[in-house]
Amino acid sequence: MRNLTVLTRILSCTAAFLLLTAAARSPEVIKTQEHDLRIAEIATGLEHPWGLAFLPDGRMLVTERPGRLRVIKDGRLAAEPVAGLPPIEARGQGGLLDVALHPDFAENRLIYFSYAGSGEGGVSTEVARGKLADHRLEDVQVIFRQQPKSKTGRHFGSRLVFDRKGYLYITLGDRGDRQRAQRPDDHAGSVIRLHDDGRIPADNPFIGKQGWQPEKFTLGNRNIQGAALHPRTGELWAHEHGPQGGDEINIIRAGVNYGWPVITYGVNYVIGTAIGEGTHKPGLAQPLYYWVPSIAPSGMTFYTGDRFPRWRGDLFVGSLKDRMLVRLSLDGEQVVGEERFLHDALGRIRDVRQGPDGLLYLLTDENDGALVRLEPVN
Repeated sequence: MRNLTVLTRILSCTAAFLLLTAAARSPEVIKTQEHDLRIAEIATGLEHPWGLAFLPDGRMLVTERPGRLRVIKDGRLAAEPVAGLPPIEARGQGGLLDVALHPDFAENRLIYFSYAGSGEGGVSTEVARGKLADHRLEDVQVIFRQQPKSKTGRHFGSRLVFDRKGYLYITLGDRGDRQRAQRPDDHAGSVIRLHDDGRIPADNPFIGKQGWQPEKFTLGNRNIQGAALHPRTGELWAHEHGPQGGDEINIIRAGVNYGWPVITYGVNYVIGTAIGEGTHKPGLAQPLYYWVPSIAPSGMTFYTGDRFPRWRGDLFVGSLKDRMLVRLSLDGEQVVGEERFLHDALGRIRDVRQGPDGLLYLLTDENDGALVRLEPVN
């Protein structure tokens, strides 16, 4: 009976997404190496949208960086944002950033969101959760605050991912101060791992080590703005911005030092001088893949659906700088091919998600940003 209930929920959710037929479809057919597709415009008028989540009833949640959580239902953007969010500091690259559902959302109604929060010393990435009730959040609790805070408005990181065991991963940037990524007593430039209520897991790699922040799961990360679980292994993959060149893809593993700023494939902006000690050093991880020159990656998803069968197992990454979508073909942990498409067709691609309908959804980070869907041309 439980399996029947789960199946009914899945079918209901899929049907709800198939009802999103109010989308404006471009007549232009876009040809890629494996599939022909069209762009369907779901919603416009979003101000710098950043994160996207799919609700079981077919609605979608979209964050806007100025501090609004929006709802899209049946292809229409609700006029009023969701109420009940805490104060959000929208400055520079900060604001309301990612959003994620609790793995048991259908039972507990909990959603999680990352944002720039102010306090002693300035601003930093914070994560809160609350129960979604109609069009507002209730019982909102802050479960993580990055320490120390700082005055800069850069490199907040902020992707949120739950793994299959229910642990929450939070990606954090170096806040524009590169040396912070190597400091054990500083959350900046790392990935954080927590229980769903903010408690620290007993097996976190640095717990009990004097001078280390116990929430840290990694160090040496510059600014991670894309993260997703590998569909087969369940491991967390992430990409991060390099400086001028040196954007990376890494597999996130306990206690690993990913090298920034000691090693990097990038150089200093404008002047092009070297950073750190080169590209390799014992004890520091090499990226799985890197880009020179930079593409400014943001958003990431593994494709596992049936609507684009020849893409199954591929990794998709948005590009802010080059305004395109990148498809990476994989053989285990090796990238064996790269395809770039949608050049300047949409704008700065901030987030990439696979929907319950097996289609790809993209957010464009613009003053008049949009949510669009990629659909196959049969």
